[in-house]
Amino acid sequence: KQWYQRRVAITAGHIFRDQHLMMSLHPYLQLTQAVLAGDLAKFSIVLEKYSDKFMKEGTMTLINRLRHNVIKTGIKSVALSYSRISLADVADKLQLDSPEDAEYIIAKAIHDGVIEATIDHEKGYMQSNDSANVYGTNEPLKAYHERIRFCLDIHNHSIKAMRFPPKSYNDNLEDAQKQREREQQDLEYAKEIAEEEDDGML
Repeated sequence: KQWYQRRVAITAGHIFRDQHLMMSLHPYLQLTQAVLAGDLAKFSIVLEKYSDKFMKEGTMTLINRLRHNVIKTGIKSVALSYSRISLADVADKLQLDSPEDAEYIIAKAIHDGVIEATIDHEKGYMQSNDSANVYGTNEPLKAYHERIRFCLDIHNHSIKAMRFPPKSYNDNLEDAQKQREREQQDLEYAKEIAEEEDDGML
């Protein structure tokens, strides 16, 4: 997904740098930056500043739907940056109205699988789950073993193919041998005929 976001950013950058479109698309560039950064404050500022333009171009409804994506990206960023953070601080960072709003959004993000965390409702904080260190498990060893076995299988099949050529190859060898035998017989027969003719002339 990070690769996809980088690809979108690169593609969008080319579009926004087009000389013929730069001025008209500048508000949308700011929106794109806000969405990718999860910056709800910047998103709200851009939305308010260019609301007339968005209304005129018929994109306001679509842009309003992006607010959820901005918040989701912001929640992911907070969860990665803090092992524990109060709901009030989350609300402040995401420019939400109250800790209760932050609690609801965090709960939904956890339910949707956006983040791995728990909420302590009594103490009012979010606890991010530690990301599993895959290099501390046997998974890399298993993957490495599978790749080695795959390479060895290719090697063994190659050696077997060289030692035991396919039947069609043997058939071709047999046909060539028979052809040489027939040519040798024809040559000997021709020699016999030539000798008989020489004897007759004498």
